Amino acid sequence: MTAADPVRLEVYRHLLASVAEEMGAVLCRSSFSPNIKERRDYSCALFDPHAEMAALAAHIPVHLGAMPLSVASCTEALDLGPGDVAILNDPYRGGSHLPDITVVAPVFVPAGKAGPGSRLGFVANRAHHADVGGETPGSMGLAREVWEEGVVIPPRLLVQGGVLQQSLLDHILASVRTPEEREGDLRAQLASIRRGQLRLSAMGDRYGSEELLGYMEALADYSERMTRDFLRSVPDGDYRFEDALDDDGTSTEAVPIAATVRIRGDEAEIDFTGSSPQRPSSVNAPYAVAVSATYYVFRSLLGGDVPSNGGVLRPIRVRAPEGTVVNPRPPAAVAAGNVETSQRITDVLLGALAQALPGRVPAASQGTMNNVTVGGWDSARRRAYAYYETIAGGAGAGRGMEGARATHTHMTNTLNTPVEALEYAYPLRVCRYEIRRGSGGEGEWWGGDGIRRDLEVLEAARACILSDRRRLAPYGLEGGAPGQPGRNVLMRGDREEPLPGKICFDMEAGDVLSVQTPGGGGWGRPDPESREATG
Repeated sequence: MTAADPVRLEVYRHLLASVAEEMGAVLCRSSFSPNIKERRDYSCALFDPHAEMAALAAHIPVHLGAMPLSVASCTEALDLGPGDVAILNDPYRGGSHLPDITVVAPVFVPAGKAGPGSRLGFVANRAHHADVGGETPGSMGLAREVWEEGVVIPPRLLVQGGVLQQSLLDHILASVRTPEEREGDLRAQLASIRRGQLRLSAMGDRYGSEELLGYMEALADYSERMTRDFLRSVPDGDYRFEDALDDDGTSTEAVPIAATVRIRGDEAEIDFTGSSPQRPSSVNAPYAVAVSATYYVFRSLLGGDVPSNGGVLRPIRVRAPEGTVVNPRPPAAVAAGNVETSQRITDVLLGALAQALPGRVPAASQGTMNNVTVGGWDSARRRAYAYYETIAGGAGAGRGMEGARATHTHMTNTLNTPVEALEYAYPLRVCRYEIRRGSGGEGEWWGGDGIRRDLEVLEAARACILSDRRRLAPYGLEGGAPGQPGRNVLMRGDREEPLPGKICFDMEAGDVLSVQTPGGGGWGRPDPESREATG
């Protein structure tokens, strides 16, 4: 292809992204579970023939940044041909944690448009399934080994030559508590994949495969140039920052995470040396998650006009020593690493870059996804159930802006489960749901407030919480105060029992779990009258 036309480049940027967005719409509307249909806990993306990300939808950052490694694992392990669809969730082969199941399929040039075997690229989606087996309902408990967390799926063909591999599907469904819901969600993922194949193939038919592939490459090259321009604007130097998880759920010992961001000209190295050794619990984050958090931080600092694709990571190297909490050796458990440790990695990288770019980086947001799973037997519907939710909190403030209240921040981008949908689907009742006033950190610009969500179980159930920032508060910047830590409380009758940040426990009918989420850090030295002025 000759030099890319700037106008046509922008058109292709939106054409490719629209395919991923439409895939997401199909997945959302055809899924069975409230976690996917209501909370939209899924992500979709397109990849070029070399498995480099070509475009993505505005979905979940922790999914999207890790997905390229899953696609690469599939293409290395399987010779994907026409009609093939691969599936995997193995966190040591590009996955994030076991509930996140990834589906990948190739897209070929329409018949008659090129020689046999000509590939336009790949389409992929990742969806969080509310249960994939393991020791606890919801598959998000405290474990020591990954096999305790659920069924592990290495790269395998779920569909071969257009034929569903029923034996593999049966094996997956036999390993989970809610097989009907899982099958519905998996078939929704397949429908989404098919829509992506049709749309990308039609694009190749309309514009020609040579031009389409040329503009995929040109968009990645453009994002790489923009990333290198940004890195040149950052003063050369080594910027180090350290923060920690409250604990790993097996002891009260904090789990330090350290990063050094080395800027040299138009390249950067992210070095996590100094982070904690891997832990005997589920807070370990697979390497793909460390890469995902890195991608998210740099992509956020680039600004909204830069196409989101694999070109962003070309000038950035991620060094995560093996055997640490940011790159564990198998079979370490990883359920919390994807949701909690990813948030702390983000806080650490932003803290380091705040030294290099004062005024451009916000204070810490809540720094946790406040994961809650509740499961058991639903006697009214005569079936097992598994409810999963991440709960919003406060965003960190920045120069010239208050932190947002009651929002999902950084590595998550889901919605809440509406009260009506939750109470319709599960034997649960939401008895309190409100903003946690005053939990944001004080500053010239105040951090956002967290929320309080109280959940009553109508029948005996098993519950798990994976949360953080219950002891170590989200940091403020430029003299701003930290956000208020969160709290977990079990209310049984007239008694209130404080709960740790990470715990699995039994609930009796009528028990209420209160999750009170952290506020964001403040930015800048506070004005004594600022709270009155801003409300």
